[in-house]
Amino acid sequence: MAETPGVPYRTTGSTLLHPLSQLLGIPLDQVNFVACQLFALLAAFWFRIYLSPSNVSSVVRHAFATLFGIYFAVFCFGWYSIHIFVLVMMSYGIMNIASIPNIHRYSFVVAMGYLTLCHISRIYIFNYGILTTDFSGPLMIITQKITTLAFQVHDGIGRQPEDLTAEQNRLAVKPSLLEYLSYLLNFMSVIAGPCSNYKDYIAFIEGRHVHMKLLEVNWKQKGYDRLPDPSPTGAVIYKLCITFVSLLLFLTLTKTYPVTYIVDSQFINNTSFLSRLGYLYIVMQASKPKYYFAWTLADAVNNAAGYGFSGVDEQGNFHWDLLSNLNIWNIETATSFKMYIENWNIQTAAWLKRVCYDRAPWYPTALTFILSALWHGVYPGYYFTFVTGILMRLASRAIRNNYRHYFLSSKLLKGIYDIVTWFVTQLAVCYTVAPFVMLAVEPTIKLYK
Repeated sequence: MAETPGVPYRTTGSTLLHPLSQLLGIPLDQVNFVACQLFALLAAFWFRIYLSPSNVSSVVRHAFATLFGIYFAVFCFGWYSIHIFVLVMMSYGIMNIASIPNIHRYSFVVAMGYLTLCHISRIYIFNYGILTTDFSGPLMIITQKITTLAFQVHDGIGRQPEDLTAEQNRLAVKPSLLEYLSYLLNFMSVIAGPCSNYKDYIAFIEGRHVHMKLLEVNWKQKGYDRLPDPSPTGAVIYKLCITFVSLLLFLTLTKTYPVTYIVDSQFINNTSFLSRLGYLYIVMQASKPKYYFAWTLADAVNNAAGYGFSGVDEQGNFHWDLLSNLNIWNIETATSFKMYIENWNIQTAAWLKRVCYDRAPWYPTALTFILSALWHGVYPGYYFTFVTGILMRLASRAIRNNYRHYFLSSKLLKGIYDIVTWFVTQLAVCYTVAPFVMLAVEPTIKLYK
């Protein structure tokens, strides 16, 4: 990671981990991230066992989660973490000062505006370079939470229940300061997220999270005399296994197949079109493990704390995927562009739906993709990807609506349709997201040519 001239990046924690970074050949900020998340995982187990709702009050749980979250932010990002705290307090001021009908609009503009200014300053003014983990990552999660909460406060105070959808009515809230800080800065999600609903988080802190989901099932019919007590340990172990495999793939595949090679002049001139297309698919596959690693580890941290229980299936199995950010199987077997994006960065997709798609008066698909690009940052590659994504999404929808029914008359035709649409979907996604990975204009145009 490049450092700003005259402004030391390294914190105490970073200095301690520097030898490990050199030994593994991994950038220091990535080592910081992993160290914080592993420590958060241990703290989450301790939090669930010793600070359970039956042992301490919700005030203690809120305070502990907030203080540890602040410590993690400072440990990872040093003085840059002040951006996180400034945005949090500015948004709290807006929530208390702004008029109720406009609270969501002011919060949205301030949060997205501050995030965008940080993106611009980090990349273009201070010339930080291309980063894997940096202070804008947590700031992006905070922005999601602030805007989610602002819209839900607006729904809870500024609108009549009959004007809300069932989902908006369920999530309408009125937070206190401690609850607000805990929701935004808790140690389980301050580094890597994910963004969750405020009401779900408060139910978790108060010990109602699992109980509410269990009450949706008639346990007497299943032979239970009382409500079961589902443990997240199995889910955490499973997700840690996925995290470990993803880390191995990241350390091998990602370095073996660099994305820059697909726009190398010698490679382009000496390789056939089909070979280039095949290599594009391999390179895009090799870029995924770091996301699988970060998101699955973040999910495991929340589960270890007892947060993320989503309910019980028809077979009576407990599921801990309320906060899951991806479904790897559905991603790799997606037969439509819609299916792919619905299973990738799930919590961000849910946020975009809550604050934009469901509320946009016109062109909801286009506006949602544009907001997603703005939220991600100011690299030109992001905008190539999301503008292309609009066209891909509309084309995918049109083809599916007009031709899919011709292939449903037999299993053979349906199988052929699924194979072809899987192949086309995977290549379409690779073509669409390649600029997102390359970031800059020049390699993107070279790829398109």
